[in-house]
Order: sequence, then structure tokens, then C-alpha cells
Amino acid sequence: MNPMSDMKVPVEVDPNEDTEWNDILRAHGIIPEKPPSPTQELENALEEALKNQHENRLDNKELDELAELEDEEDEEFLNFYKQRRMNELSELQSRAKFGSVMSISKNEYEKEITLASEEGFVLVHLSSDSMIQSRLLAAIFTQLAARFPEIKFVDIPAKRAIENYPEQNIPTILIYRNKHVIKQYITLTELGGNDTKTGDIENVMLELKMVEFSDRRLVVNQDEDEDNKKSSSRLKFKGKSIQEDDSDDDFYD
Repeated sequence: MNPMSDMKVPVEVDPNEDTEWNDILRAHGIIPEKPPSPTQELENALEEALKNQHENRLDNKELDELAELEDEEDEEFLNFYKQRRMNELSELQSRAKFGSVMSISKNEYEKEITLASEEGFVLVHLSSDSMIQSRLLAAIFTQLAARFPEIKFVDIPAKRAIENYPEQNIPTILIYRNKHVIKQYITLTELGGNDTKTGDIENVMLELKMVEFSDRRLVVNQDEDEDNKKSSSRLKFKGKSIQEDDSDDDFYD
């Protein structure tokens, strides 16, 4: 017997190559399956993202906006979103218990704040009319209370709530949920100081998941809607760009 015939010669195999031999080896589990191409993975992810974007294109549309799409969308598909939006509005309306800032006294604190927080978020303003930031926060709370009537906003003079409460700590914001303070701000320093805006408090509400990012009542979403309307009005005017019309008139004048 020739000893050379029993010798096994090692053969190097690149498992990433697309060859018939590699396909045979993969089929027998000798080499691992070829990893997916990064390019293909990106293409698949993009395709899935576009698919989701198309399927969810009516999310966050208001009823009047949905009505405007009757000639463009499938009736059954559109009715599904209309019904869902009506259910959301009905559910929101059922939770709209407040709508204004509630002023309370010290003996009402436990009932109107601590115990009330078992049913939902309560934002408390320890206030003083003599402090500029406190007056600013009071105005912001008034706006937010009207816009988000399902959330309870409460005002109580700081020195009535806590005897000898330091004036330099006013205004103080306390946010209650399930009978506990889950967030607090001593003055508005962390929120913008004297330049604090409604959107700054809304950011806190978003952080604590009091509202959803898609909520159309948020200032940032209202600003985007207004920007979209302005862009749309600039794009078309009798089939031409308004900016083009203006520039031509100016040029020949």
C-alpha cells in the first residue's frame, strides 16, 4: 500500500466566497453560513422603514385632516383611522377633569395634591406674587392647564405651604405621582431662568411621559404645523411660486 494515498492534504477554504464547493460545505455544516451583506442589511432596513412610514402615514392626523384625504385613501383604511382618532379624543375627554390652575390652602394639600396624585400627575407651584419668576411660571401654568385638562396644575403660596420657606427658593415646582414627589425644581434656573418658556415645562412633561411626543397640543408640534402651512402657501400660488412672482416684480420695478 502506498502510504502517500492515506495522507490528507489540508485545503484552505474562504467561507465568505460564493462558490459551488462552499455551498456543498455549508449544506453539510462543515463551514458556517455566509453572514449577510452589510449593504443588503441596510437595504432591508431602509425598505422596512419606508414600509412602516407608508403604513403609519395617517398616524397623528386630526379628523379634519383625515376628511380631506377621502379622495386619496382607501375608504376602509381611512375609516379605521377616523374611528381610532375618535376613540382617542373620547378617551382624552373623559380624563379632562381640570382645565385651570387650582389655588389651594395648606389644609387642602393632602387631598388635592398627595392623594390626587394616585389618579394622575399633579404639578405644584409653590408661589409668591413678589417674585418675577413665580409670576412667569404662573402664566405658563395657566396656559398648560387649559391645553392639557387631564393634568392637574395646582398653585399654593410657598409660605402658606411651608412655614418660613426661603424666598430664594421661589418658585418651586413639585411634580407628584402616586403620592410621591418624582421631580422638583428649585427656581427656574434649570429650565431657562427668566427666559423660561411654555415649551421648557412641556419638555419636563415629555420626560416624565405625561404626554406623548406626537401630541398635537405641544408647542413644538403646533410650530411645525404652522411652518408646514407657511411652506405650502409659499410653494403654490396660481401654479407659481410666490417668491418667484415677488422677485420678478421687484426686478422690473
